[in-house]
Amino acid sequence: MTLDDPQGQRGEASSPRSSPVMSFDDARALQILVAEHSSLASARALAYNEAFTRVGMFLSFLSMSFVALALIAQATSFADPFLGITAIVLAFDLTVGLITLGRVLGTTSDDLIAVHGMARVRHGYLEIAPFMEPYFTTGTSDDLAGVMRTYRAPEGGVRAVVYALTTSTGMMAIIVALVGGVLGGVLSLIVGLGPGLAFGLGAASAIAVFGALGVGAGAYFRRDQASLDVRFPSSPTASAPTGQADASST
Repeated sequence: MTLDDPQGQRGEASSPRSSPVMSFDDARALQILVAEHSSLASARALAYNEAFTRVGMFLSFLSMSFVALALIAQATSFADPFLGITAIVLAFDLTVGLITLGRVLGTTSDDLIAVHGMARVRHGYLEIAPFMEPYFTTGTSDDLAGVMRTYRAPEGGVRAVVYALTTSTGMMAIIVALVGGVLGGVLSLIVGLGPGLAFGLGAASAIAVFGALGVGAGAYFRRDQASLDVRFPSSPTASAPTGQADASST
C-alpha cells in the first residue's frame, strides 16, 4: 500500500456503492417487498405452530394429571385426603392453563402484526400493478377493515360468538373455565357443603371464570387492533368487513 493509493480508496473503486431505491420503477423494490412478504408469512407460521404446540402441551399435562388422580383415587378409596390432593392438582392445572392462554393470546397478537404487515405489502404490490386488484382475495389496506378482511371473521351477533369459540383462544378459555369450575366444586366439598350445592357453586365458578377470561381477551384484542399504525386506509367504497374486537385467527 502506498500513500498515493490507500487501501480504502482501492476498496471503494473496486466495489462502488449501489444507488438507493427511489421508486417502484427499480426492480429491486419488488424484490424487497417479496422478501418482506416471505418474512411475515414465516412469522405467521411460527405463531400458529407455537399456539398449537402450547395448547397440545397443556392438554397433555391436563390428561396426565387426571390419570394421576385416578390412581390416587384407587389408592385412597376416595377418602378425605383425595379431595385435598385433587384441589392441589386442579390448582396447578388452572395455573398452567392461564399461563398457556396468556401465551396463546400473545401469538394472536403476533399473527395480527404479521397480517397487518402483509396487507401493507400487498398495497405496495397494487401500486406496482394496479390492474391486479381483482385477483387479490385478502386485504390490501393496513387499517382494521383491511386486516380483518384477511381473517374473514363474522361481523357480529351469534356467528361472531361461535367463531370466537372455535378459535384456539376460545377453546382454551372454555377448558380453563371448566377446570376452574371443577376446582370450585372440589373446594366446596372440602369445606363441607353437600354435593348439590357444590355442583351449583362449581358451575357458577366455571361461568364466572369464562366470563372474566372473555372480558379480558376482548380488551386485549381491542387494544391490539387500536394500536395498528395505519398508512394506507381503505377507500370509503371498499367492501372489506369491519373486524370485531374479539376476532382472532388462532
